[in-house]
Amino acid sequence: MTHKREIQGIVVTNGADKSATILVERRVMHPRYHKTVKRFKKYMIHDENNQLNIGDLVIAIECRPLSKSKSFRLKSLVKAGVSA
Repeated sequence: MTHKREIQGIVVTNGADKSATILVERRVMHPRYHKTVKRFKKYMIHDENNQLNIGDLVIAIECRPLSKSKSFRLKSLVKAGVSA
């Protein structure tokens, strides 16, 4: 069995049907200045039940490619965001 990558991020958009975009932050050391800097990347994830809202903290797991831009599916909702 292969190891599936898990990413944790905050939902930034959920406009598409059964899809959401999450923003994943990672911290890396700057090669010259040796200071920790933040790097961000957005991932499209598959949300089968359309349960995610903007601001939710989620964990997504890698899966087979579901579309051109989706290769992750929702694993769990860690914390619900503040609803407006």
